[in-house]
Amino acid sequence: MNTKQIRQTILDLAIRGELVPQDPSDEPASVLLERIRAEKEQLIKDKKLKRDKKDNEPIDEVPFELPEGWEWCRGYEILNPMETQKPIGEMFGYIDIASIDNKNNRIIDAKFISVSEAPSRASRKVKFGDTLFSMVRPYLKNIAFVEEEYSNCIASTGFYICSPNKTLYPKFLFYLMLSEYVVNGLNKYMKGDNSPSINNENITNFSFPLPPLAEQHRIVEKIEQLFALVDTIKTHKEQLKSDIKQAKNQVLNYAIAGKLTHQDPNDEPAEELLKRIGKTTTTATDTPYEKLPEGWAWCKLGDIGEIITGNTPSKGEESFYGNDFPFFKPNDLDVGKIKISLDSLSVLGYKQAKKAPKNSILVTCIGSIGKTGITQVEGAFNQQINAIIPFEYVSNYFIYYLMLSKKTQEQLNSKASATTIAILNKSKFENILIPLPPIAEQHRIVEKIETYFSFLDTIENQINS
Repeated sequence: MNTKQIRQTILDLAIRGELVPQDPSDEPASVLLERIRAEKEQLIKDKKLKRDKKDNEPIDEVPFELPEGWEWCRGYEILNPMETQKPIGEMFGYIDIASIDNKNNRIIDAKFISVSEAPSRASRKVKFGDTLFSMVRPYLKNIAFVEEEYSNCIASTGFYICSPNKTLYPKFLFYLMLSEYVVNGLNKYMKGDNSPSINNENITNFSFPLPPLAEQHRIVEKIEQLFALVDTIKTHKEQLKSDIKQAKNQVLNYAIAGKLTHQDPNDEPAEELLKRIGKTTTTATDTPYEKLPEGWAWCKLGDIGEIITGNTPSKGEESFYGNDFPFFKPNDLDVGKIKISLDSLSVLGYKQAKKAPKNSILVTCIGSIGKTGITQVEGAFNQQINAIIPFEYVSNYFIYYLMLSKKTQEQLNSKASATTIAILNKSKFENILIPLPPIAEQHRIVEKIETYFSFLDTIENQINS
């Protein structure tokens, strides 16, 4: 269970009366409701309020059982009617949907704009203690508690302003509106295709669980204690993820420096390997690494494999695109070991494309320089990518991990042009300096890297579960 799921479980327990024990000395919620109903009847009698035709409509089927002292009620029984307020003066604070951080459920970017430029939707009055609930796509949870600093702002009509009456502790109402019970329950009423939304009556007629007021305070206190603990767990999880990433980088650093495995003097030296390929070692006077181990050699990236720059078949030809062959783009490389692509080509399109066989190393050389993947299937690739197709006697996976290493990534980025869009041309790419171990050691290095990575991935999966 991840931290997001833990938070929802806490809220679910809270609104069902299972988070804190009930206190029989608490004034029951029914008494609270009766006082509110009596006050409302007096206002209707004094002609200060109109009776709603749905007032006192019974809840025929309760969604779940509540503890002693709790009550089911409609939204109109616990929420004050919304108020309209138009901007006045020169400037005003405006809260629209984009002002809400829906991951942390808070207002982060209220806009201060001139009254003359006020959008027509700027008409919802808000005050400290209200909860803003977006009626547009409620499943996105653009929900926030109105802190004091935003109490003089005006909100968009895209929100329902949940203003608690005397039956509710404001923070309890906020957590209630955040619960899966409320969000999922209101989602069922969404209508529309482009911007599916709910309406005011969906909220005012919704069935809400109401605890005694004293218990609401205890519930909020417990929620916030537990949320603080969850935040601590999340911080530790993020730190652990960062530590795992650093550990992987260190494994790669050791691997390409010859420190991850022991050298075997019986291995055929890399110099002889290069001769079989038809290449010679490179004299490296300014290398990005310390002295290489015995039997290793410096060479250029273009010495160990064929380098191909990709292309894009004409997008004007619809017949070139289909589901027959993968067509790799930079975003596909994020997974590392690539099996599928977001886009694909037809048989006709594939004939027009540059192709990479299985176990080719793909590296982005336009835009996000250095993003690297290794193909698990044959496929085509676009012009932002250079493919390395290693020659015989060179391990594909050794080159893949080599390209992922920090020092290789630094070389790639340092040689890219410093224009608006970074570009590393094919010639510079081919001349990237790399250390090459004997082929037997390349295989041992890959085996050791994957052992470490498998262990670290297991830890990361446990963190994310």
